[in-house]
Amino acid sequence: QVQLVESGGGLVQPGGSLRLSCAASGIIVSVRIMAWYRQAPGKQRELVARLTPGGSVNYADSVKGRSTISRDNSKNTVYLQMNSLNPEDTAVYYCHVDQIGGSWGQGTQVTVSS
Repeated sequence: QVQLVESGGGLVQPGGSLRLSCAASGIIVSVRIMAWYRQAPGKQRELVARLTPGGSVNYADSVKGRSTISRDNSKNTVYLQMNSLNPEDTAVYYCHVDQIGGSWGQGTQVTVSS
């Protein structure tokens, strides 16, 4: 049984940073395409960042240059470092095994507000 547990969200001021974590069990993240998605109120869920087993990454244009997706194979955990946060980044962030029928985490709330 695959389980993805996100953590690290919270309230942060504009310009601040957060590091989200996704601890996985039941899968090995280093051999899967792993991704972070987000969903803001009233909007569709959208891809934020994706990491392949070979280390290739891609980012949404809205976060490119200020976000980094990475993984720690020893901890079987995927991370999303986000810097220069702005109110438009406010959303629930989800970890996902990026394949058809892939598992989702429960999400972690990120709120950017002064």
